[in-house]
Amino acid sequence: MTAMTTMGARPATTGGGPVRDRIGRALLWLAAVAAVAAALGAYGTVADAEPAGTVVETWRAYGFVVFAGLFALLAVRPRGYRGVWPLVILHKVAMTVTALAYSRNPAIEGTGTILAWDGALSVLLVVAFVLCRGWVAEPRR
Repeated sequence: MTAMTTMGARPATTGGGPVRDRIGRALLWLAAVAAVAAALGAYGTVADAEPAGTVVETWRAYGFVVFAGLFALLAVRPRGYRGVWPLVILHKVAMTVTALAYSRNPAIEGTGTILAWDGALSVLLVVAFVLCRGWVAEPRR
């Protein structure tokens, strides 16, 4: 048997090891639950928003719901949605970098919160991506 034959016979869904996969999926479920909690917490912000900010706060609340769904999809099938990984990681890293740039202006509020939450989430997502081997596709059914 050649090395190529051995590598070709290895199933893509178990290559990272069951423990690594479970840890990565647990991190994704943690992210999903946190996004649901943020969506629920945003209800009060939307209800209390000034008319000029109501649409923006509503959009933000719906974004939490969308990300909760994306994180849950990745937790269920981390190698089934390879295109979702770069989107969610890019968004969270972009939010972190943008908040870092905005933090230089003291008039812009909320940058510390974004740095903490989205920064931590960026790290969590990259770790989950590596643990789950998110770049490997599931075999077609």
